[in-house]
Amino acid sequence: MSQNLQFDETGRLRHFLTIEGLSRELLIRIMDTAESFASVTEQQVKKVPLLRGKTVVNLFFENSTRTRTTFELAAKRLSADVLNLNIATSATSKGESLLDTIRNLEAMHVDMFVVRHAESGAAHFIARHVAPHISVVNAGDGRHAHPTQAMLDMFTIRKIKGDIAPLKVAIVGDILHSRVARSEIHALNILGAAEVRVVGPRTLMPVGIEKLGVTVFNDLDAGLDDVDVVIMLRLQKERMSGAFLPSVNEYFASYGLTEARLAKAKPDAIVMHPGPINRGIEIDSRVADGPQSVILQQVSNGIAVRMAVMSMVLRGQDDLARAEAA
Repeated sequence: MSQNLQFDETGRLRHFLTIEGLSRELLIRIMDTAESFASVTEQQVKKVPLLRGKTVVNLFFENSTRTRTTFELAAKRLSADVLNLNIATSATSKGESLLDTIRNLEAMHVDMFVVRHAESGAAHFIARHVAPHISVVNAGDGRHAHPTQAMLDMFTIRKIKGDIAPLKVAIVGDILHSRVARSEIHALNILGAAEVRVVGPRTLMPVGIEKLGVTVFNDLDAGLDDVDVVIMLRLQKERMSGAFLPSVNEYFASYGLTEARLAKAKPDAIVMHPGPINRGIEIDSRVADGPQSVILQQVSNGIAVRMAVMSMVLRGQDDLARAEAA
């Protein structure tokens, strides 16, 4: 997968597929742009005309109500037209290939695909084959990447803590299968966080994860010691028994975030979770709903960050088209 695929020949952001390989300046520009959109949701008319006349297709091959909804809201608040493709009843389930589906949608003169897929690399595959005027935003692919989730988390941390550079951040849970963890590790390192820790059982820790610039902890109490930010990961149902974990109860006993465990972190540490949360498995309700939790702020910030990404890639396409026409 080439990271250059994300940029056009003039260096403009054309697709948003992964955090890996992006510059610190670009990540900051995304957060600054999101900041300018944050107030739109508080206005009486929650719209700006930036993408009027554009058509965004939510192409979700994997279920995710919240992520799809926030992408849809973000596009509508930018005044784009939005098409939600129901994959379960689409032609792809009737034997039409993925590229056939893409070609048919292209013929409808759409401008952006927001893609979620269970296979790693699916968004890159589509980005390599779409027409030049179409942008692709990765809404999560396999174990690989979930770049807008990482950016909304960076935006949330920056809004609350002010500066990411001096912070110690612990990412806790199923690191092995988590596209969120991978994208957040890249984002935190690019933004210069003081320390990035990954915490979880050995069975859910990728071999060689240290090469991504993280410190590995298998003990939660040690991993939370003196950290500023705790990011809990969702535990998928299929990992809750069998080879990965002895039992849900044992997982919560060893890696569930309780008030007592959170006390190991700094007193003003914040608690995050990409959602939806499994109460009593990854996190105790008293922590999820407690004063240090910023989980609902993450949801709100997700709309502003997705507005920022969508506007940047589509306006970049427009700038290029104007330059070529001049």
